[in-house]
Amino acid sequence: MKHLLLSLLLAAGIAGAAEKSVLDIPLKDIDGKDTSLKAYEGKVLLVVNVASRCGLTKQYKELQALHEKFKDQGFSVVGFPCNDFGAQEPGTNEEIKIFCTEKYKVSFPMFDKLHVKGAEQHPLYTALTGKEGAFPGDVKWNFGKFLIGKDGKPLQRFEPKTTPDDVTVVSAIEKAIAAK
Repeated sequence: MKHLLLSLLLAAGIAGAAEKSVLDIPLKDIDGKDTSLKAYEGKVLLVVNVASRCGLTKQYKELQALHEKFKDQGFSVVGFPCNDFGAQEPGTNEEIKIFCTEKYKVSFPMFDKLHVKGAEQHPLYTALTGKEGAFPGDVKWNFGKFLIGKDGKPLQRFEPKTTPDDVTVVSAIEKAIAAK
């Protein structure tokens, strides 16, 4: 209930988020520490809701490769575990962290498990997909992707089956990195 109230208050405060930065929205990292995306200001981000037991889980490998390819150019993948679709992310943050690092050698930042849709939707996803969000409409499944510009404004949305190495994703990242 406390999380729901906080979500509602934050959602009200970020109405019109399509024109605002998502960098200041409170988050927790995979270790449970309070944080935000503010540390990534000036970088291009690919926000992805991830899951360990999904048919699309193999995208972790492609996400890691994308992260490695562009990390020195001001880019980062950021992963948000989510159990909203078919209970395909049932693990604890610690279990998720172990799975990602051991099976897929993930080095990109991972965050606290959150909800991307429904009554407990996290404010980050309200800013991205809510009625007043940058790209209204629920995330359809695990591995939905949102490209965030250096200024913290959402630039583009990619559906779950669009792989991280798809030319539309890669070219959008390259364009965002090159933008002033």
